[in-house]
Amino acid sequence: MHFVNAKSILGPHSMNVYRGCTHGCIYCDSRSKCYQFAHDFEDIEVKQNAPELLEEALRKKRKRCMIGTGSMCDPYIPLEKDLCVMRRCLEVIDRNNFGAAVITKSDLVLRDIDILERINRKAKTVVQMTLTSFDDDLSRLIEPGVCVTSRRFEVLCECRDHGIPTVVWFTPLLPFINDTEENVDGILDYCVRAGVKAVVCFGIGLTLREGNREYFYSALDRLSKKDGRFRGIKERYIKTFGNSYIVSSPNENRLMNRIFQTCRKNNIMLGTDSVFKWMDEFPEDSLQPELF
Repeated sequence: MHFVNAKSILGPHSMNVYRGCTHGCIYCDSRSKCYQFAHDFEDIEVKQNAPELLEEALRKKRKRCMIGTGSMCDPYIPLEKDLCVMRRCLEVIDRNNFGAAVITKSDLVLRDIDILERINRKAKTVVQMTLTSFDDDLSRLIEPGVCVTSRRFEVLCECRDHGIPTVVWFTPLLPFINDTEENVDGILDYCVRAGVKAVVCFGIGLTLREGNREYFYSALDRLSKKDGRFRGIKERYIKTFGNSYIVSSPNENRLMNRIFQTCRKNNIMLGTDSVFKWMDEFPEDSLQPELF
């Protein structure tokens, strides 16, 4: 890792306190060359002055809003356990009465459940977890540096028990690997049992472009030597999808219908624009008595 003093931390409504990741997910789009990393992806750039920059930015805002994080790099990478940059940023959000929307794959988010709960009482908190593989053994292979899916389900349940609304990112599902009814049904069962508010799903597949495509194919080569499920998969991708950016599963229509039916039956919001709109909505009056 290396430390930097960032010039700014907050976009319109979002921030990334780290740049890079050590979760090792084989499909990670953030490795794409278009993001112009000037350092190795695993050499984490720590924006050590992020809390101070955030404090300054929030004090200048004329209207309170939701502050999102995790869209580019997970804020709960292992380094956060000791550095606590994300926790300090949540304290800033809490102190200034803004809302928080966090995307992560890590159970480390539970360390900050006290602050997240306080923010939710005064304003609004949304915890978002990415679930890709119901099979924990498969999760360990394609997401080797982060807790398995069954543990993420426990995180969703604990957030629910603290009154914090949750969203599941049902993406990516990898063609010929986990684009199956069994996998989809298993993840949907977790969503229903955890009482998630919404599911974000861009379709059944993933995106591949320069940078992350090469890493993904290299990972498939490594995994093919460990697990028979991956033998010949890289070659099948190349033959089926070529250099396509959007890689869609042949089972997409059938599986999307399955997701739609389950979400409708269980009153779970499903989509992209509609879910993002709900997450961005900030309570008109963050000090309403019923929020306590």
